[in-house]
Amino acid sequence: IKMLWVPSHIGLQIDKMSVHSISSEDISTAVEAKCCSAEARNPAIKTGRRLQLMQMIILPFIPILALIVQTSVTLQEILDYKAEVADIEAQVTIATDLGKVVTRLQLERSEVAFFIFANGSEERSNLTQRFTVTDQALNNMTTWSEVSVPTSPDDDDEEVLLNRTEFQNRLNEFRERILSEPEDNSVTDVMNWYTSINKALLHHLSEQIKEADNSGVWRYLVGFKNLLKSIECQNIASSFGIKYYGRGFLGSDAFVSYIRYDFLARELINSTLNYVPSLKPMYANITKTAKYKKMKRMSAIVLKNKPNVADKQNAMEYYDSMHNYTDDLRILQKDLRYKIKEYVDSTLYEAANKEAIGIAILVVVLCVSPVIIILVKNAAATIQMYALNLAQKAKELKREKRKSDSLLFQMLPPSVAMQLKHTQQVPAELYESVTIYFSDIVGFTEIAARCTPLEVVTFLNSIYRVFDERIECYDVYKVETIGDSYMVASGLPVKNGNKHVCEIATMALDLLDASTFFKIPRSTESLQIRCGAHTGPVVAGIVGTKMPRYCLFGDTVNTASRMESTGEAHKIHITEEMNESLMRIGGFKTEHRGLIDVKGKGLMSTYWLTCKDGPVKIREEISWFADMQPVFLENLKLDTPYKSSKQKK
Repeated sequence: IKMLWVPSHIGLQIDKMSVHSISSEDISTAVEAKCCSAEARNPAIKTGRRLQLMQMIILPFIPILALIVQTSVTLQEILDYKAEVADIEAQVTIATDLGKVVTRLQLERSEVAFFIFANGSEERSNLTQRFTVTDQALNNMTTWSEVSVPTSPDDDDEEVLLNRTEFQNRLNEFRERILSEPEDNSVTDVMNWYTSINKALLHHLSEQIKEADNSGVWRYLVGFKNLLKSIECQNIASSFGIKYYGRGFLGSDAFVSYIRYDFLARELINSTLNYVPSLKPMYANITKTAKYKKMKRMSAIVLKNKPNVADKQNAMEYYDSMHNYTDDLRILQKDLRYKIKEYVDSTLYEAANKEAIGIAILVVVLCVSPVIIILVKNAAATIQMYALNLAQKAKELKREKRKSDSLLFQMLPPSVAMQLKHTQQVPAELYESVTIYFSDIVGFTEIAARCTPLEVVTFLNSIYRVFDERIECYDVYKVETIGDSYMVASGLPVKNGNKHVCEIATMALDLLDASTFFKIPRSTESLQIRCGAHTGPVVAGIVGTKMPRYCLFGDTVNTASRMESTGEAHKIHITEEMNESLMRIGGFKTEHRGLIDVKGKGLMSTYWLTCKDGPVKIREEISWFADMQPVFLENLKLDTPYKSSKQKK
């Protein structure tokens, strides 16, 4: 508490220094101010502002960067999806081309079989034109895979043709052999040759569909493949039906093959309808036609396999009914191809839209990110400027608070002042033992009479400034000054045991020594003071609400005042109680004055405090200087701390 009680001139010097410096103490605690990290976080310094600005920029940049990465990853996924859809489109194209080739070969097989059955008659079709249509479908294929074909219609050996040219040459050789020698070729051999080719092509088609089984178009492609196989099986079965009507009967092996292929044809068409339910209404319309009913009726006759008279006309009617049915199935196949194309086109369109949206989002994020960073930077700079101004205002407020606290601590004891600020009231307190000191100037009335008021004020101010500096070295509290009277107490408001006696005694000797260096204004005489002190109990408390004062009450105060008034110039007059306390402590010399009559107290035995044991401390000379006006007036005008008289000298 003693350290908190700062004299006026020291407090003002501290305030003056704080005006010209910026300390992190105004922003952070004193412990953190010693750390480099705390200085870096301090917005009052340039490094701290830069670090905070960087943090403010990095903070929103992290989610922006995450959004950019997420958008980039999404865009990459969209591009991969688009590439996958493009691959699916290529696979669908390949499957469609293969389907067209298989269809053309199926039609070619039917007409070639009828040509051989009719012993070279072309009254039902033109094989040359049919061959040309098949060749066009072959030429339109974008890719080609290995195809195993028999070397001849009546040979079971197969040859692997690695390219389209070899396949085309082998097909042309087979066609020339059919056209040149139709009677030397059986329908079964021709059927087997074409069937092996279609089987290889359908196998290649199945492989293409397997590669695309991760997409939504897979069920359409499987339905397309099954429909092709159904037509293939239906054509094979129809060849046996033509043989039945043309020959009048079927052998057991041929009849078994007919049943097998007819059953497979029905199962495959049902599988297609299950994969693509949208084809069911169209297929239902096909089954309601008279041509379909005629085909089913003639097929039922074949299933019975009863011996019959060979009839070329019936064979031609069966061929026509089966041809019409397969044509209807090919119309169904064509519609399925359109559905596949629409699905792929819609998927490509969706992928393109997603790509455009992803690119647009990425562009927007990349364009908005710098704007956000700039806005955050400006906002952070504005906040820092506001924080800096606020810190400056807080510093100024703190400086003014220190000034007001310094002034308050000079008017009241620091502990009492803090209690008064917190609780708005300070109860009176009894102190069992304190020491009170009084002093006044000898002949002050005559000095005031011959000097101007300004000289008197200046004279008193110079004396009490020196006294105030001296008492800072002791555990004492300056109570007040009234005119030339100077009152000091020790042992309150903070109790110090028995130290108050020696503290006041030592201080009195020091002040008595300091007074000898002052000269009386308009005179050559030295200043003389009377001192008096007494030890005893007092009651201390705050009196008043306007200009509250810390006052002492009790007989001890009156006795100390009587010691001063009944004393002599340049002497320290003490009571017997104080003398006994000094003797118990030791280290001081006193002289017995004797019995004196004290007003209101009667006869009292008193003493003179002469000196302190031990060597006398040599003090620096204190020369009085004539100020033209009181120092406190000068401080109010200039608002700057003043220096001690020793510094001014």
